Amino acid sequence: MQAVVYSRYGSPNVLSVTDVPEPPKRTGEVRVRVHAAALNPKDVLVRKGRMKGFVAKQFPRTPGYDIAGILLDSAGELAAGTEVYGMIQHHRGGACAELVSLPADQIARKPSGLTMVEAAAVPLAALTALQGLRDNLRVNAGDRVLLNGASGGVGTFAVQVAKALGASGLAFCSSRNVDLVRSLGADRVIDYTQDPPSSEKNVNRIFDIYGSFPWPQAKRSLARGGRYCTTIPSIASLGRTLAARVGLHRSSLVIVRSNRSDLDYLSGLINSGQLRPVIDQVFSLEESEKGHEHLETRRTCGKVVIEVAK
Repeated sequence: MQAVVYSRYGSPNVLSVTDVPEPPKRTGEVRVRVHAAALNPKDVLVRKGRMKGFVAKQFPRTPGYDIAGILLDSAGELAAGTEVYGMIQHHRGGACAELVSLPADQIARKPSGLTMVEAAAVPLAALTALQGLRDNLRVNAGDRVLLNGASGGVGTFAVQVAKALGASGLAFCSSRNVDLVRSLGADRVIDYTQDPPSSEKNVNRIFDIYGSFPWPQAKRSLARGGRYCTTIPSIASLGRTLAARVGLHRSSLVIVRSNRSDLDYLSGLINSGQLRPVIDQVFSLEESEKGHEHLETRRTCGKVVIEVAK
């Protein structure tokens, strides 16, 4: 089969498309014929070697964690031949390939109204938004939620998930993306070049998606009893997360987990019209280097998707 691989850390030019052996089908896993895979900032960090403390050094490596495709093995109520989508939980990745093998509980039935490309854009980013807002921040109806970085992959989903949870969203993004973010349902959209997130006070929840509003600054904008969550891993954020789990801190890091229950919940939001993916650009498998280059600009609006099979 064909897959995108790299054998050393580095810039996008370390990537190449080549023939590789099909992945082994491990106990408890199912195989999926991949039609589309999405890229995430995590792919950039892993490829550059910036997550060495979290990810084992294992080469050659295939990037990608989001998939949409055809199930080749039955998985409970999901029969072989079902269109599915999901997120590879293991740090080894492997989504940018014609075939993947992953645990059966990390996939779910693809939302019927989405194409394969659209479905691939959902899992990691939407699961991060859902789990960050629902589990880390414990968002309740009526909460004022500040979303810093509302136009990226996670941000575009976070705006919509916050709305579905009944929160009032204050979304920060660049001026060129204001109209898009507003169309996703944000109650108030703010151009961060004119008014930084620190200008807001007495918000109940802060979700620092972009990573430019760290806890030492953000805590001044929180109301009494407010909570803060970030997507950016660091020793400090991990330490605060451990403290938050025993009630000793109000700041935490969202550590996304792939599971069928949450994927089905997201599918329900999609099928009811409350959630939709925003896709910035689509690249072919052979154009993966260009896709990574585009992602590294940090100016993407929504998701970058790799179309593995037409």
